[in-house]
Amino acid sequence: MGSLATMAVPALADGSGAGGAAAPGSTTAPAQSTQPAPQPAQGDPSGGVEYGNDSQAANTPQTPLVSGYTAKILPSGLAAAPTAAPASVQRAIWAANRIIGRPYVYGGGHNAHFSGRGYDCSGTVSYALHGASLLGTPLDSSSFMHWGQAGRGTWMTIWTNPGHAFLIIAGIRLDTSSAGDPSGKRGPRWRPVARVTRGFHARHPVGL
Repeated sequence: MGSLATMAVPALADGSGAGGAAAPGSTTAPAQSTQPAPQPAQGDPSGGVEYGNDSQAANTPQTPLVSGYTAKILPSGLAAAPTAAPASVQRAIWAANRIIGRPYVYGGGHNAHFSGRGYDCSGTVSYALHGASLLGTPLDSSSFMHWGQAGRGTWMTIWTNPGHAFLIIAGIRLDTSSAGDPSGKRGPRWRPVARVTRGFHARHPVGL
């Protein structure tokens, strides 16, 4: 939640400047996995169950997988979770898929159900973390500055300041800002990793 910052974007290595994980020695893009996707346990809050019939996602599998350590943005705009990632990381990606393409709405998602017609920056990050059972109440971008552990994580890094927050997860970026994204579209979307992180605090979920 907060005004979006528009910043120049340098070319960053995939995940090297924003907490993304990469397979040691990996030089090729992972191939699409054909194995069945692991499913969340019964009763596990997904953070997005109520949007199961969303028009953006109605005809697209919500739990795609790709082999390896790095998530992949699909032509549909959704993301495939890496098979090597912990289950909580996969669930966060699949939860975020349910709100991709929704409009930017200031304050969106900041309620007990993480629901909304659209989402703001911190509402988007909160939604993904809630989908992984890592967050019980939505937080604004200032609150994220004190959440979890300081520094970059192995699988997830929240970059946050009083005006904006975004998430790097398994080497891809979940952000409502179009900084560094040629599409120029606002609202919750998977985007190229590269963007300036100067002025942001890095936080990550404990153990991830």
